[in-house]
Amino acid sequence: MSRPDGRQPDQLRQISFTPNFARNATGSVLCSYGDTQVICTAMIEEKVPQWMKFQNVPGGWLSAEYAMLPGSTLERKARDSSKGKVDGRSTEIQRLIGRALRAVVDLGALGPRTVWVDCDVLQADGGTRTASITGACVACAIAFNKLLAERKISRFPLKKLVAAVSAGIHNDRAVLDLNYVEDKDADVDCNFVMTEDGAFVEFQGAGEESTFTETQMNEMLVLGRKGIQELIEHQRLAIAAAEGPTRPGQLEDLARQFGRK
Repeated sequence: MSRPDGRQPDQLRQISFTPNFARNATGSVLCSYGDTQVICTAMIEEKVPQWMKFQNVPGGWLSAEYAMLPGSTLERKARDSSKGKVDGRSTEIQRLIGRALRAVVDLGALGPRTVWVDCDVLQADGGTRTASITGACVACAIAFNKLLAERKISRFPLKKLVAAVSAGIHNDRAVLDLNYVEDKDADVDCNFVMTEDGAFVEFQGAGEESTFTETQMNEMLVLGRKGIQELIEHQRLAIAAAEGPTRPGQLEDLARQFGRK
């Protein structure tokens, strides 16, 4: 049985990155997983949170916010500001984004400044949290390259690339990168957040009124690892493209920068 959009079980949706999408942000990218589109920006504030000052914590900080724009879903999504509070789902996702990035960013290398990461969902078709993490990493890398070029920092703070992808059990088989149609009917839904060298940052998985076996878990893990490695390649190209016209050896230099042989 084919998937609703005709993909193979181990196939990602069409992945694309448009770097420097938001002109005023230090780093930005429009990240697309198929019809899911997220604008990810990284902006630098030349100070740290008050709690760091009070506790004499050295280095910098990184914080993330996530929101779905009103026109991102079939029915208008009310802004959190109109409700007077951030809803529980948005809070969970923005904390996840922040944890994922802080796991791979050397906060000491930032100096006494804060990186504000904002992920705004322009269009939702499943996987908005995974697209947000993957795009936010690219936005941060672009921002850090600018800080280096301006000599505001002396070393690149991003220790590793991090990306995220979903996998699940749909129609009794494991599939990668679920879109909305698959996600709402899935028996099991998992999200993998992993670094370029295959280390886990976070795993989220649950049966939707169902259970799953160790064999199914392993099948989803294999798909997740495959998807992460493909996403990392897309990230590398987007970061390189953000620097302008390709120069000889640019991709090789970028690979060395991230410690890849």
